[in-house]
Amino acid sequence: MSTPDPAETGAAQPAVHEPDELVIITGLAGAGRETAAHALEDLGWYVVFNIAPQLIPTLYELQQQTEGSAARLAVVVDPRSGPFFSELSDVVTRMRAAELRPRLVFLTASEDTLVRRFDSVRRPHPLQGDEGVLEGIRREREVLAPYRRLADVIIDTSELNVHQLTMKMRTTFGTPSEQALTVNVLSFGFKYGIPIEADHVSDVRFIPNPYWVPELRDKRGIDEDVAAFVLSDANGREFAEKYLEMIRPVLRGYSAENKHFTTLAIGCTGGKHRSVAISEKIAEGLRAAGHSVRVRHRDLGRE
Repeated sequence: MSTPDPAETGAAQPAVHEPDELVIITGLAGAGRETAAHALEDLGWYVVFNIAPQLIPTLYELQQQTEGSAARLAVVVDPRSGPFFSELSDVVTRMRAAELRPRLVFLTASEDTLVRRFDSVRRPHPLQGDEGVLEGIRREREVLAPYRRLADVIIDTSELNVHQLTMKMRTTFGTPSEQALTVNVLSFGFKYGIPIEADHVSDVRFIPNPYWVPELRDKRGIDEDVAAFVLSDANGREFAEKYLEMIRPVLRGYSAENKHFTTLAIGCTGGKHRSVAISEKIAEGLRAAGHSVRVRHRDLGRE
């Protein structure tokens, strides 16, 4: 019994990153070429749409010579480039022979899926001419057959939504840090307003306020004695523990739904003592759980 080719099943390949990378995206109209390209664009790749294949080596060379440019380039090529499109296989073969290692990604989907997608947007297929959408799909599939055989990665998007395809591209081509969810823990003071970027807002004004302790009033929540005072409160300790427990399935769900940034806002009256100390404690727990965490104290020093 032979082992199935991961590319044929659409399974994500292990991300292998060369110093300079080139990805060529092609495939059937309606299968998600633009979504796949935008996923790479969001990762910081330089993306060019609907380019003539003959220009790819030149563009790649110019990209590598441009000072300060991103090393990762993605191009989208499809039959709309007309007679130029037939040169794609030769271009890929020549670049591979020159050890430039371009990776060809081929997007495909079932006929039923593609017909349904074209019907939903009420647009004609680019190759249907005077015939119907189905005829255009079949004509394009025949034109693209050689490039499917040439592809390094084949992704069947029949059962994938936009978010799932984006996640597959990030998994295949993103670095580990790009694939991870980044959690921003933000302390703030309610008297200065709730942060508009917050996904979750919590209020820790129930904890005794160090402001009313003379030796702590001028200190901040990042100072050890202030943090010790805040966390010496049983309710404060329990809040931090329960918060970490509560947020665990939320972050897991965000990762599954292709959300890569989230902001957890913790507020007290002025954003100087309690919210700062609790934010640091929560960030510590999130890091211990393996999350990528950034901490910002919005209103610290504002008073």
